[in-house]
Amino acid sequence: MLISTRLTEQLGLKHPIMLAPMDLIADARLAAAVSRAGGFGLIGGGYGEETWLTKQLDGVGDERVGVGFITWSLAKNPRLLDLALERHPPAIMLSFGDVRPFADKIKRAGAKLICQVQTLAHTRDAVASGADILVAQGAEAGGHGVSRGALPLVPAVVDAAPDAIVVAAGGIADGRGLAAALMLGAEGGLLGTRLVACQEAASPADAKDRIVKAAGDETIRGLIFDIARENIWPRPFTGRVLCNRFSEQWAGREEELLVRQKEVAALYREARAKGDFDIAAVIAGEAVDLIHDIPSAGEIIERMAREAAELLAAAPSRYGLGR
Repeated sequence: MLISTRLTEQLGLKHPIMLAPMDLIADARLAAAVSRAGGFGLIGGGYGEETWLTKQLDGVGDERVGVGFITWSLAKNPRLLDLALERHPPAIMLSFGDVRPFADKIKRAGAKLICQVQTLAHTRDAVASGADILVAQGAEAGGHGVSRGALPLVPAVVDAAPDAIVVAAGGIADGRGLAAALMLGAEGGLLGTRLVACQEAASPADAKDRIVKAAGDETIRGLIFDIARENIWPRPFTGRVLCNRFSEQWAGREEELLVRQKEVAALYREARAKGDFDIAAVIAGEAVDLIHDIPSAGEIIERMAREAAELLAAAPSRYGLGR
């Protein structure tokens, strides 16, 4: 059984599943693997390292992949959007910032405009800018976001933008999450943490192992790690990561951390270089409870799509409908 939605139709997908364009993690290998499996891979444009992005765009071959950007960072180097559009991607995703300076160029190039939103105000702005697809991101998600949970946010975005294709993000790690997203009115799911813990993801083995072993109660959202890496995001965005020794040391002491930022930043850079995740952050969301293995991206996508289809097909008999 295949699940068909407007998302699969618009992007020519087998399954209504998208890869979150995670900075450095969502590289050519992972994005291509997701697209090859019937989902939609997105290369993570991140903070705008042009040499890295060019290498990834060159590395996807003939696979249909998109590119995702941190919008406020893209504004510092808008040439990166031109670099991506030169490859004629099916879609460009913009997250965390004002999309208006870039929307027309994306649409004129023939790419679908995907906008990640965390509030209804974000939703209205994205719709006014011509967004084709909205990714409604709940605060359960790993990495940066705002404060609303996906369960009420997704249907609220669907109601506020009835003509847009809505994709749910945050807390989706198995077929139950995808099926639930569809029942909330979304037409697909965007996966981050689940696809960090896969064979193709460009993340260290220890980081993947920590995701498999972690519980959702062992994540923390805040500014601690942004302060430590000297990359504080604009309000209202904060980041969710796995708790570790560093977060335990500094939780509730953010003002002191700011005062000692230069000193701590040097230690943090060293830890990142060494892969010391007792100090450096493993970016992951609350869905770590549901992640128990590190298979290929293709296996994750096929498994999730199959589970969701089976759950949806079984719903009438399971809940006594149609008797």
